[in-house]
Amino acid sequence: MIYLKCLNNALRSILESDERVVLLGEDIVDPYGGAFKVTRGLSTSYPKRVISTPVSEAAIAGVSAGLALSGFRPVLEYMFGDFTGLGFDQIINHISKFKAMYANQVTCPVIIRTPMGGGRCYGPTHSQSLEKHFLGIPDFIVTAGSILHNPLDCLRTFLEGEMPVLFVEHKALYAQEMRLPVNNQIGFLDVEIYDSPLAVPTFCVRPVDRSLCKATIVAYGQTAGSLITVVEKLAVDHEVFVELVFVGQISPMDWNPVIQSGMYTGRIIVCEEGTSGWNWGSEVASELHRRLFGKLHCPITCFSSAQSIIPAAAHLEKEVLFNPEDVYHAVLKSLQCNQ
Repeated sequence: MIYLKCLNNALRSILESDERVVLLGEDIVDPYGGAFKVTRGLSTSYPKRVISTPVSEAAIAGVSAGLALSGFRPVLEYMFGDFTGLGFDQIINHISKFKAMYANQVTCPVIIRTPMGGGRCYGPTHSQSLEKHFLGIPDFIVTAGSILHNPLDCLRTFLEGEMPVLFVEHKALYAQEMRLPVNNQIGFLDVEIYDSPLAVPTFCVRPVDRSLCKATIVAYGQTAGSLITVVEKLAVDHEVFVELVFVGQISPMDWNPVIQSGMYTGRIIVCEEGTSGWNWGSEVASELHRRLFGKLHCPITCFSSAQSIIPAAAHLEKEVLFNPEDVYHAVLKSLQCNQ
């Protein structure tokens, strides 16, 4: 099943099982069913709880906050992640802070779903990965959908908790087939699932036992999914075994899987699609450098998209965005460093 259908089924399931759930967003009602058709069919089945809103991201966030304070479980959709800035004040000064401001007497568990990322030639204002601007906000979860993480499990976990969530869905992810682990495997790769106190688990994907892996790749969401092929190709082409730490929740983050992997391999590469500088990758590299000082064979390498707007032309967009092939070559180069 492709991710889009799996996510649609997950939203239908939580609407069916929890009467507190309300879906809000621009043009999400049938027959349109949202810009990427994630909500298609849901308003027909639940007309009173799947509601199209005015074109105002701030208003959607504000109404969702009020619903959450009143005991509902709102799931709002921003049509493009590029527009999260329009709801930024409501998110960082209200939704994320109400619980603490009112001495834990209220909660505001809003789930904010939004497509991010490039690769579809939508141009500078519809192709960005802006989740880095929401990292580090107290009492606020930032996570990203992936082909390994069942969206129903994620949504159910969010509904069981009381924290607001930004749930990032990369646009390229919608048409991809899910690769949910079966018997702790995907293809010939082993998958270790880390139980975590956080909402979304981390997966460690590797072709052999961790003790035989020579490098660690750290990534999340669609970027991590694109690197599964790199792990497979390195194993087949060069018998170079790499562990991919498939981070489920990027803020706050469970550091244990990354630290344990890095202590074995001694080489770490951090990847994301957001622009370089002041980003998730640099924070991860800084934290791992502190925790693994003296145990690494070479400096931590970070890959991201270029410090540039994202062009609409396909060949120019490709030059700007993160490229998994760069990671393939970086792993091989890192093996030459043994200090």
